[in-house]
Amino acid sequence: MSKQSIIIDTDPGQDDALAILMALANNELLEVLGITAVCGNIGVRATAANALKVLRLAGREDVPVFVGAAAPILGGLVTAEALHGAAITEGWDLPTSTTHPRPEFAADWIIDTVNSHPPGTITICALGPLTNVALAIAKCPEVAGRLHGLVLMAGASQGGNMNAVAEFNVFVDAYAAARVFAAPVPKTVVSLDITSKLLLTERELNRLTSANNAITPRLKGLLTLYENYIKLGKPRPVHDPAVIAWLLAPEMFVGKDVNVEIDTTRGLTHGQTIVDMNGVTGRAANAFWLTAADNDTFYGLLAQALEETGRRSLSRIGDGR
Repeated sequence: MSKQSIIIDTDPGQDDALAILMALANNELLEVLGITAVCGNIGVRATAANALKVLRLAGREDVPVFVGAAAPILGGLVTAEALHGAAITEGWDLPTSTTHPRPEFAADWIIDTVNSHPPGTITICALGPLTNVALAIAKCPEVAGRLHGLVLMAGASQGGNMNAVAEFNVFVDAYAAARVFAAPVPKTVVSLDITSKLLLTERELNRLTSANNAITPRLKGLLTLYENYIKLGKPRPVHDPAVIAWLLAPEMFVGKDVNVEIDTTRGLTHGQTIVDMNGVTGRAANAFWLTAADNDTFYGLLAQALEETGRRSLSRIGDGR
C-alpha cells in the first residue's frame, strides 16, 4: 500500500483523539499534513486545544493545527454535551501543548494545501461536523475536483443519535453536510450503521490497555468515558477511528455505492441522511456507504496503534525528551 497524504478535520472528542493517534502511529502508511479543528463535540477553541494535547502525547507537535468554524453555517451550535453531558470533558488531563494553532483559518489552509499538491493526492478525513470542508469547497469549488477523496464519519440509515434518524455530525450542521454530499468528490461514509456495532466492551477495553508498555496513564484517561459506560452496562461505540481503519485496511469493510441526500428542514427529521440503499430513486450514486465491518480487525488495529503510541512515548522518555 502506498503512503497516503491526509488532512484530519476534527472536533476532539475522545474517539477523535483515538483516531488521530491511530493515524500518527501508522506514519509509514499515512502522512498527516495537518489537523483542522471544527466546532462540534465542544467549542472550536477547545477542540483545537485538545488536538494539540493529543499531538503532544504522540510526540508529534510538528503537525500543524488550524482553528476553523466556531458555529455551523446556519443556526446555533449544538455540542456533544447534549448526548452525554460533562463526560465529554473526561480524559483531557493531558499536558498542555507547548505549541499553538497556526494563524490561518482552517478552510483557507485546506484550500491552499489541496491546491499546492498534485491533484488526487490528498484525502480529507472528516471526524466532526462538515462546516470547514463545506466552507473550503464553497470558497474554492476546484478543491473538490483536486481531492483524492473524503472519508466521513457521518450519517445513519438505521436510526440516529440526535433524533430518530439523524447522526450527531450531520445534525450539528446539516447545511454543510448537504453541500459536501453534493460536491463532485469521491466520498466514503462511515456511518452509525457501522460504528454502532463497534462497541467498546470490557473485553475490548482490556485488549486496548493490557499490552506491556502500550498505554501511558494519560492515554488511559482518554478511555475513562468508555470505561464508565461499561460499568453502567451500556458500552459505547468507538466512532471516529473507523475512518482511519478504512484507510489502513479497507478489506475489513463491506459497502455499496448509493445516493445520499440530507434533510435540512427544521423538524423531526432534521439532519437525516436519506440513503437510497435499494436504488429506487434513480438518483446517481454520490457516496460509497459502508455497511459492515470486522470488529476484531478494527480493535486489533486500534490496539496496535495505542501500543505503538505507548512505545514511542517510552522511547522519548528514555531519550530525555
